[in-house]
Formats: sequence, structure tokens, C-alpha cells
Amino acid sequence: QLAESGGGVVQPGGSLKLSCKVSGFTLDDFAIGWFRQAPGKEREPISCISNDGREYYRESVKGRFTISRDDARNTAYLRMNDLKPEDTAVYHCVAEFSPLSAHCVDFNVPRGPLEHWGQGTLVTVSS
Repeated sequence: QLAESGGGVVQPGGSLKLSCKVSGFTLDDFAIGWFRQAPGKEREPISCISNDGREYYRESVKGRFTISRDDARNTAYLRMNDLKPEDTAVYHCVAEFSPLSAHCVDFNVPRGPLEHWGQGTLVTVSS
């Protein structure tokens, strides 16, 4: 299972740090990533970190968001700075727990039958 936390309401220019706690799997064998879904829009991948720590980002968040992982805590994070109203969305962490899923596919996680999603955490950026 994956469980996100850390969402909330923040003013433009503000910051939030999301957490994704993984249970039932040992995170250090796998890539893990973040998706978001804004109101009325399709879900989109925004960042991924491979099991060796390489980070990848969608262009729209590059330089503002930082993905990280603490394998000892079986937890991934997404630090979001300089938030904009267009960052308002439900944010999900995602991982595909199969032997071939150690590395990201650009800023997306490998997709497959063993993918797991968290329930999501809402981020609202508004003045």
C-alpha cells in the first residue's frame, strides 16, 4: 500500500512537502513517482525517482519541485516550492512492484499489472 500525506491550502509562492509511506514492499528495489490530477483535467505524471536516486521531472515543475526517497523509512517525498494556482490538484504517489521496475521511464514510473496507487492528497494553491 501507498499512503500520501502533507497536502493542504497554500498561497501562491508558498511551499508544501508531500510524503508517501510504502507498506508491504521494500521500496529500495523500485522506482517511485508522483502523478497529479487537476480539476477537469486528465491525470499526469510529474516526477519519478529511480532506485539509484536519479530524479526526473516534467518541465512545468522543474526547478520548483524536488523528489526524494528515504529507503530506510520506506518513504518518498515531493517538496514543492513556489507553488502556483495551476499546481492545484490531487497528488498521488505510484510504484510498480515488479522486478523490472527499478528505473524511471523519463519522469514516469514503469507501468504494469503490479502498480499501486495511493489514495491521493489534495493541494490547493489560492490567495
